[in-house]
Amino acid sequence: MKSMGFGEKWIKWINSCLKSTTISILVNGSPTDEFSLSRGVRQGDPLSPFLFIIAEEGLNILAKAAIEKGLFKGLKVGANNVNVSHLQYADDTIFFGEWSRINALNLRNYSNVLNYLRA
Repeated sequence: MKSMGFGEKWIKWINSCLKSTTISILVNGSPTDEFSLSRGVRQGDPLSPFLFIIAEEGLNILAKAAIEKGLFKGLKVGANNVNVSHLQYADDTIFFGEWSRINALNLRNYSNVLNYLRA
């Protein structure tokens, strides 16, 4: 989130929301002791869609950067040869690219791509 321009204070707020959640379970109508969640937000959490959008935008930025650096090659479509590399809708992402071993490996190994882009 920092690389996307979010301030430190906002990032701390979000981390606090994610790490301070506790829940308990009703067993025969009686609540158990509270315990902390170990992974992210719960289903139905109102913060979830916003965090998802931020994550998807991060993926979008990473994909564009990989294309600019020549690590991933999309497809040219239409009369104007528009380069299409990925489409995102709701919670789906689909990648389009030239078939080559390097293109497929770079798409699969985004951590390697990210390390290259940071260099």
